[in-house]
Parts: sequence; C-alpha cells; structure tokens
Amino acid sequence: MSEPASISSGIATRYATAVFDLSNDAKGLKALETDINALSSALEGSDDLRALITSPLYSRAEQGAAIGAVAKKMKLSKTMTNTMALMASKRRLFVVPQMIAALRAKIAEQKGEVTADVVSAKALTKAQSDKLAKTLKASVGSDVIINASVDETLIGGLVVKVGSKMIDTSVKSKLNALQNTMKEAR
Repeated sequence: MSEPASISSGIATRYATAVFDLSNDAKGLKALETDINALSSALEGSDDLRALITSPLYSRAEQGAAIGAVAKKMKLSKTMTNTMALMASKRRLFVVPQMIAALRAKIAEQKGEVTADVVSAKALTKAQSDKLAKTLKASVGSDVIINASVDETLIGGLVVKVGSKMIDTSVKSKLNALQNTMKEAR
C-alpha cells in the first residue's frame, strides 16, 4: 500500500473508532447506521459534495459551513455532525469515504455479521441474493451481508470474496485458465 493511502486509512480508522465508541456508549448505533447510509448515498449521488470534501480550493471555513448545512439538511445525529465539523476544521473531510467503510465494518462486527463482496455478470435478483447469503451463512457461520456489483466482462458466474477468501466461478477466469493451459501445452 502506498504511504499516502495508508495515512488516509489510518486517519479514517481513528475517526471511525471515535465515532463508533461515542455512538456505542450512547446506545446510538442504529442512528449511526442511518447516518452512514445517508452519507454514503449523498456521496454517490452528488458530484458537488464529493468536490467539497476532496477539493483543496475550499477554505476550512467554507468546508465547515457547507458540511454543517449538509448535516443539518440530512438530519445527521449530533455525534456525526460534530465529527464532520471537526474533520472540516482539521481539513480531513477527504477521508469520509474510508471512514464510512470502517464504520460499516465496525457495525457489522458488533452485530456478528460478515460482508461478502459479490461480482456477477448481471445484477442478482432478490431471490438469488437471499439464497447466496443463506449458503454463505452455512459456510461462514454468521450472518452475511451481500455487497453486490456487476461486471459484464465476467460473461457468467460469480466472484465472491468473504474476508480473505475468494471464490471465482466466472466464465472469464475459466477461459483464462484454459488459455494458459493451451499456452503451456505448446
């Protein structure tokens, strides 16, 4: 991992730990989960918000005022609002996406859940997703949250990653393996 990436990750983890601990102590994990879902959706849907948190062109005061208005509009919890304001004053808003990911991991761990990253050639139906979660739960031993994405280059099949384990049943990987075998046979 590059040094700047690990520095950002460390900053995000420290903020996530602080927010999680404060929310957990105040029995506010449900509100925290709502906050991170709202923030994540807002970041995905707004180029302006992404620009606000990443651009060095905005001053601390401008970022602080804007993020305060966003937090108020989104009705974020007091803990999250104060954390975002602190991050703005310290010029640390650029780590918000990593902080959200770290918070999701902490909440899942608290609930005894495991996240599975699933990449498929086409979008999974609700029934397919539920069946996959049930199958993975039997294998892993705890509840599984499916984080699904689509990659049409897979042609067919799935790539499932749970923790450090990865299962690749995609047609693309089978074709690549066949191609390598044919190269070795020459």
